[in-house]
Amino acid sequence: MPRTLSRKQFLRAAALLGATTLLPLPQAWADAYPTRPVKLVVPFAPGGNTDVLARMVAQGLSESLGQPVIVENISGANGSIGASRVASAANDGYTLLFGTAGTQAINQSLYKNLSEKNLGDFEYVALVTTIPNVLVVNEARTPARTVKDLVVRAAAQKTGMSYGSPGSGSTVHLSGELFKSATQLDMVHVPYKGSAPALTDLLGGQIDFIFENVTPALPFVQSGKLKALAVTSEQRLPALPDVPTMKESGYPAFVTGTWNGVLAPKGTPAAIVKRLEDATLKVAGHADFKSKVTALGGEVRLLDSKAFREFTRAEYQRWNAIVQTAKLERQ
Repeated sequence: MPRTLSRKQFLRAAALLGATTLLPLPQAWADAYPTRPVKLVVPFAPGGNTDVLARMVAQGLSESLGQPVIVENISGANGSIGASRVASAANDGYTLLFGTAGTQAINQSLYKNLSEKNLGDFEYVALVTTIPNVLVVNEARTPARTVKDLVVRAAAQKTGMSYGSPGSGSTVHLSGELFKSATQLDMVHVPYKGSAPALTDLLGGQIDFIFENVTPALPFVQSGKLKALAVTSEQRLPALPDVPTMKESGYPAFVTGTWNGVLAPKGTPAAIVKRLEDATLKVAGHADFKSKVTALGGEVRLLDSKAFREFTRAEYQRWNAIVQTAKLERQ
């Protein structure tokens, strides 16, 4: 004969059932993740170094997770639009961000609708790469062989030497501002809509120099069309072993560049973040991935979730100081 529950027992059972249904995601569901395709948002247009690296990571994650990882490009406002879309997406692990120094550590100092609080809108999965910048000139316009040559030439010019960038607020732009502050020389920033037009004008002799990301500049340096004066990494790059660092060139604090990592919306279950963290670090730690990144002029740098969060906080403070010194107006 079926047992009849007392009113007290019924209410207790109902309360337990209700509490269970209020959980954001049952552990069993998280353990089964992913059960459908995952979207990895690149907050820039296709073709740039961030897009290239994201597709490499996406391919590896697809194999590791057993589900397609689809790259979606959402560009605008130095990456802020794409980053904001991910921050407001469902925190179920199916919408991720391939973040950069711009989206996670610079834009908060440049845009009025963002602030330091924006750093808390994400779960930090893993950092995978760093991409330093390289100071390049067109010797036909700017006959400099070293950083010192460039500084001497800039000091002798009556009008400000011009430097390009793929857009205001980029690490390329802020590297130029840092150089301007370090040398105390009059220099003029010329922003473009992307690296391609900036490099085209440098090749055409329209501007004097640029601190470009290594990836898009590397083919022009290797072909001899542009002269590399220095790289902004801590150590010399395997792709440019004969090019000194800015530190070696007399600027010990001059280490800049962008970086890339995977992030998820705030509140994504810890079990899912851990699954993504393990998969991402495995992909980026593979020898094939490392060799491809090195060929692009970048460096593999692996940081787990906790270390990535701490790294981003330190990067925000560093870039914010550069923005404040340059006295850039918030947009």
